[in-house]
Amino acid sequence: MRMMVESEVAAQMLRFLSGAVIGILLLPLGAWYWFAHGHPPVAVTDVPLPFERQITSVPLHARIDKEMPAAAPMETSEAVFVTGAHVYREQCAFCHGVYGNPSQVGKHMFPDAPPLWQKHEHGDVVGVSDDPPGETYWKVANGIRLSGMPAYKNVLSENEMWQVSLLLANADKPLPPAALELLKQPLNFDTTLTPTAALLNTGKPIAPAK
Repeated sequence: MRMMVESEVAAQMLRFLSGAVIGILLLPLGAWYWFAHGHPPVAVTDVPLPFERQITSVPLHARIDKEMPAAAPMETSEAVFVTGAHVYREQCAFCHGVYGNPSQVGKHMFPDAPPLWQKHEHGDVVGVSDDPPGETYWKVANGIRLSGMPAYKNVLSENEMWQVSLLLANADKPLPPAALELLKQPLNFDTTLTPTAALLNTGKPIAPAK
């Protein structure tokens, strides 16, 4: 009798283990099938997966906290802000907007590219001015995967990355007029455009040559 009970327990354990193994194997297969043949949320307008933002933001901030520089290698100055404004216009403004004119593109990204010259919806913080400059520098240098944020460490110099990072860290403070003037100019402010480039930039027809 005892042997029969032990045998039945062993059989139940074996069935349980077999079911667990099959379940473990089926989960990744089912996930792969869904990703390959289902309708996963890959478009910006798709509803996010449950906890998608948390799953991506937690490891991102953990890594930034571990690797970001503790202090900037330069002091803030008018020259730093003006150079940072030049860099910002050339590399950042298309997605993040300019002073007083948020981007029409950034809000249609996922995650959205935050307007860096506007106050937050709740509070007086402007852009990323509440982040340490080292955190912004890390994002500029390394980019953020699957967000549209490029890595600039092979595009900009160390000085340029720090200059734009220090500029954004001071977005909630008075800036030198020269820097502010650059940041207020609309993105199509370029008097050196060729006729073809002007058409692409404004959408207006080019007058026929006489």
